[in-house]
Amino acid sequence: MMKFNCEKHILQEAVGIASRAVSPRSALPVLEGILLEAEGDTLKLTGYDLKKAVFTTADCTTIASGSAVLNAKLMGEIVRSMPDGLVNVTVDDNIAIVRCGKAEYTIPAMQSRDFPELPEFEEDRSFSMEQGLMKTMISETIFAVSDSESRPVYMGTLFKIEDGILTMVSVDGYRLALRKEEIAGVDIDKFIVPGSALADVERICKDSEELVHISLSPKHVFFEIGDTSIISRRLEGEFLNYKSAIPEKFRYEVTVDRREMLQAVSRVALIVDDKTRVPIRLTFADGTIDIHCATAIGSGVDSCICDGNGGGTEIGFNHKYLSDALKAAPADEIKVCINTGSAPCVIKAADGDDSFTYLVLPIRLRSE
Repeated sequence: MMKFNCEKHILQEAVGIASRAVSPRSALPVLEGILLEAEGDTLKLTGYDLKKAVFTTADCTTIASGSAVLNAKLMGEIVRSMPDGLVNVTVDDNIAIVRCGKAEYTIPAMQSRDFPELPEFEEDRSFSMEQGLMKTMISETIFAVSDSESRPVYMGTLFKIEDGILTMVSVDGYRLALRKEEIAGVDIDKFIVPGSALADVERICKDSEELVHISLSPKHVFFEIGDTSIISRRLEGEFLNYKSAIPEKFRYEVTVDRREMLQAVSRVALIVDDKTRVPIRLTFADGTIDIHCATAIGSGVDSCICDGNGGGTEIGFNHKYLSDALKAAPADEIKVCINTGSAPCVIKAADGDDSFTYLVLPIRLRSE
């Protein structure tokens, strides 16, 4: 038997966090559940899909210590719908009763012994950094993580610490996102974290100077963020040699206001037919970047002012890939670097700051 009381908003947040590692559909019903363990004044909640585990703690009043597994989706919906106040959860055998105010639910419960054991974690190396910085670096690189299982290693972000610099790189075969920041800690050659785990880390991290602790074992990575911890398998495989993939010299470099260029691209992209995925056409002229697209829907044109001359170079882009890079770039003024209409385009800070570099591959244009 297990019985505890917990404030609704505290329980709702904890269930939401643990649910991030729960399988939405599984042949094993227990993998669709959250393991709840109540003892003393602490409730521990764990979600685990055999690849990633998320566990967190919440303040509670335990009346009878115990553990059980409850369906994550159902539990989340029940707690969210309840009135504010103290939620009472009682589990006896295979039945759980959840009460708050006049609301009461009776739902099935599963035995905690059927919940899979978490992977053993033997720390090899570790480092720490501010949560706010980790959150920012993830948000500015995760958009380029691949969602294709044909190259699993690209479904994650590469981490590398060398000479006090943390470098994070994401690549999906069409674009590359790189972020660098100074960080105190030991040099770590490289490790690759799945994008799904990083998305959870980003959501859980606060915009604060509180620390997130990252520990490594040969096969797993462990993130400790306040009361919440995430254990994820590391991805294995040969990652792209990003240094050689980014061109060092360019024929043309133009400086542009990032927001102005993003707005112009977004306006023209309204005419893009998602079925045919026609690229938008950018012409780098003297003092302007002209943007054009013609589809079965119609056509759209716009332009933005730039400082520099692109020699009339015409390049086609997937509008989403270009927009994602422009949205993520942490600078008001950017430098767009190009060589030819078929060579990669590189976006970096106009002031020479090398903390970020984005690369977007062009799409071959058809003559109109």
